[in-house]
Amino acid sequence: MSHADESDREPAGRVVVIDDHPLWREALSRDLAAAGFAVVGTAGSVAQALRVLAATRPRLVVLDLGLPDGSGVEVIRALIGSPASPFPLTGTPASVLVVSASGEQADVLDAVKAGASGYLLKSARPEELVDAVRRTAKGTPVFTAGLAALLLGENSRAARAAGTRSGAGSSSAPRLTEREIEVLRLVAKGLSARDAASELGVSHRTVQNHVHNVLGKLQLRNRVELTRFALREGYDEDAGGDGVR
Repeated sequence: MSHADESDREPAGRVVVIDDHPLWREALSRDLAAAGFAVVGTAGSVAQALRVLAATRPRLVVLDLGLPDGSGVEVIRALIGSPASPFPLTGTPASVLVVSASGEQADVLDAVKAGASGYLLKSARPEELVDAVRRTAKGTPVFTAGLAALLLGENSRAARAAGTRSGAGSSSAPRLTEREIEVLRLVAKGLSARDAASELGVSHRTVQNHVHNVLGKLQLRNRVELTRFALREGYDEDAGGDGVR
């Protein structure tokens, strides 16, 4: 049985689609409904989004950043109950997949820092969009090719500018093995456990075990938090052996 077949057998979940282009919003909603998702609401502005999200409390939000009355980042902050949001949506633990026409570094960084689980460009094919929504609903960070590398590179530069070594942390921080760091970098790129296993030439179970061990060492709860940790600490392809015991 293929990985795609296994995904199709799993429950999809409740979704809200937020975009100011009605035709695009309706087309994506139809595609998601056909794939088994319950599209419980749509919105075309920040104000509409806040009302719909408060009323429906979805599991996942597909969000554009360019809304007529503000940025989609405001919606993300409201969803996670950020102190920076004047309209926190308490009790709405939804994951957010940004789907935007913009691949600008500032937009990507703002969305991820606000709490987005993934970032996809609208140039993606419909089947890629549906698969990205499904993976995000399962807790897997998804990024358009190149955007994960952009995030890793930006955070790595910020860490170096602050005088820190990539992934090294403080002397009291948990130290990761070389293989755990390899797995961490692949997870941060948005690879599934199966894809990471194929990349490393190990079993799917082995990768899952490494992810479990890293989560425990870093006291993180899930892959989304793990990805944010990797981006914040600047793990990238040129990082060498920092943090390896």
